[in-house]
Amino acid sequence: MSKSTVPFAGTQEQKVELQNYIQEHGSEPGALLPTLQKAQDIYGYLPIEVQEMVALGLNIPLSEVYGVATFYAQFSLSARGKYKISVCLGTACYVKGAGEILERVMDELGIGYGECTPDGKFSIEECRCLGACGLAPVMTINSEVYGRLTPDMIPDILAKY
Repeated sequence: MSKSTVPFAGTQEQKVELQNYIQEHGSEPGALLPTLQKAQDIYGYLPIEVQEMVALGLNIPLSEVYGVATFYAQFSLSARGKYKISVCLGTACYVKGAGEILERVMDELGIGYGECTPDGKFSIEECRCLGACGLAPVMTINSEVYGRLTPDMIPDILAKY
């Protein structure tokens, strides 16, 4: 479980949008999953404050909301940065030093994987394969692919953003 390094900063407009959605769709069978999808669309992630709103609005236990939010990989409980860094830890990348790349990225940004920098600029994820094994080790920043990486390349790459 990752911790959020960005304080929750939901707006009244976001809260009203979620409440309106729940009011319109909350009584439908199986409303929890689409409501969580809508909540994540509104807020960008599902912090405890948003999970509590969903639980209250749908009149279901918070534990049920949390269970669904943590079961599906599409949901994030932590804020994601403007620049989403994904380091491939698939076999080819791992064998060629992806673990060291991930460590250097985390050291440079001062956060762990699954976390977001306090300024909301960067977040780090790991993935199992980016389909660029010939360029191993590989990472992406949003849709930009960086391959044949060494730990010493990381500061210059991050400086571009």
